[in-house]
Amino acid sequence: MTGTRAVRQDALADLADVPAVSRWARNGAVRLHALDYGGDGVPVLVLPGITSPAVTLDLVARELTDRFRPVVLDVRGRGLSDSGDGWTLADYAADAVAVLSGLDLRDPVLLGHSMGARIAAATAVALAGRGAAPRATVLVDPPLSGPGRAPYPTTLETFLDQLHQAQRGTDADEVARSWPRWPRREQELRARWLSSCDETALRATHAGFESEDFFDVWPHVPGPVTLMYGDRSPVVPAEGAAELAAAHPGATTAAVRGAGHMVFWDEPAEAVRVLRTALAGTAPGAP
Repeated sequence: MTGTRAVRQDALADLADVPAVSRWARNGAVRLHALDYGGDGVPVLVLPGITSPAVTLDLVARELTDRFRPVVLDVRGRGLSDSGDGWTLADYAADAVAVLSGLDLRDPVLLGHSMGARIAAATAVALAGRGAAPRATVLVDPPLSGPGRAPYPTTLETFLDQLHQAQRGTDADEVARSWPRWPRREQELRARWLSSCDETALRATHAGFESEDFFDVWPHVPGPVTLMYGDRSPVVPAEGAAELAAAHPGATTAAVRGAGHMVFWDEPAEAVRVLRTALAGTAPGAP
């Protein structure tokens, strides 16, 4: 039985503590919400993971506002965005293109984590096909599962158990049992926002991790492109990182020491340092 999406009142209050404003765009009938951190810097469209609404990427976005204009998307079926009825990489990439167009984000950087990394790759290829390749693309720990490959390490049942906890009402202490390394604020945000995720979206996206091959897209991502991965990640193990490097010789690869799959949450300072290195040269005066 599918639970109902819900945005808790205390979750909405979190938006008052984020230095961003809500912006809206449409892809057909689907209304898409994003948090726009503003400024005159180079736009960075941030694409979160399978159960990460936009506000949970605040820990990354606020670290970039000195040189960039981060815009974090609530991927369809999460946060304040509509659910829609399509959950393929092509659907998600079309949403990202619609947001770039609707918010007039020109010559952007694309930054995605996990599911969002897959979306960023597909979006970069779609933009290049239109003669408008992104300024740069940074992919963080993309799922390598797919046809004929090892399954995604986190089972669908695990995701659904966590979602159903949130739908019943959860707190940071319960989240900490699954994610003990995370900063307390990030545990609290997940507790408040996870119930905004659509169960159908989670099921379809997890199935897509098995049915859609990232390596069909990866070699075609236009440069400059950087692959970031946790050096303890089960999603991009050492052999997976080597395969990615071989399949896209022009890409830069960078391991984040001590991080698992949840790279920015496991090792926030080190992950941001590696990210800023990846972004060096993409904005005037960027360190």
